[in-house]
Amino acid sequence: MGSKKRPFYRIVAADSRFQRDGRFLEICGYYDPMKKPYNLQVEREKVINWLRKGAQMTDTVECLMRKEGIVQEFNNEKESKKSSKKPNKAAESKDKKTTVDVASEDAKK
Repeated sequence: MGSKKRPFYRIVAADSRFQRDGRFLEICGYYDPMKKPYNLQVEREKVINWLRKGAQMTDTVECLMRKEGIVQEFNNEKESKKSSKKPNKAAESKDKKTTVDVASEDAKK
């Protein structure tokens, strides 16, 4: 967005199958680099919600989100979920039963 020599960016959640500047799923904020200091408005909950769903950030957006502390917040949330779900390995090995079938189609005939 913006005009010649006046950039203005929207931060959006977009499907990779659509055009780069085409359809998007949701606007999560905007970035105006022309103001000093730059103006960055982000809806934290929307961004974190999309990251939980598996969205990937571009390098530029990730840099901006790091400055806002959103990436660290999301990583801390992920780490706390990992540590709370971590079961005892001894109990896990007893419960785990796997079957591996390596017979090929020729062996079945």
